[in-house]
Amino acid sequence: MRRFNTGSFGVDQGSRVLFSDFADGGVMWTGQGPRESRFIVTFKEAFLEPPVVSLGVSMWDMDHKHNSRADLTAENVTENGFHIVFRTWGDTRVARVRADWIAIGPVQDEDNWQLY
Repeated sequence: MRRFNTGSFGVDQGSRVLFSDFADGGVMWTGQGPRESRFIVTFKEAFLEPPVVSLGVSMWDMDHKHNSRADLTAENVTENGFHIVFRTWGDTRVARVRADWIAIGPVQDEDNWQLY
């Protein structure tokens, strides 16, 4: 369990089409073996510390003649953003993928201001 030492939490969320490789003959659709795509997400506002990020596949379009193999993960999570990483391997042919994400973490409380 992750515990945050703050009274204010922020939630940011988004959705991103990661690629559409069937349209232009991209490597996820035409390639073989290990393949990877990375996308940088920047939060609307910075968190006080790296938030918890959850990802989900909200749309996928895969060739039914091949095994469907996919790995979706959040990497390099910081207070300001993270990387969405999609991987596949073998003979899998991926036409399109969309990922939805949500980040939850501590934020500055508007009532917690300091005088100097």
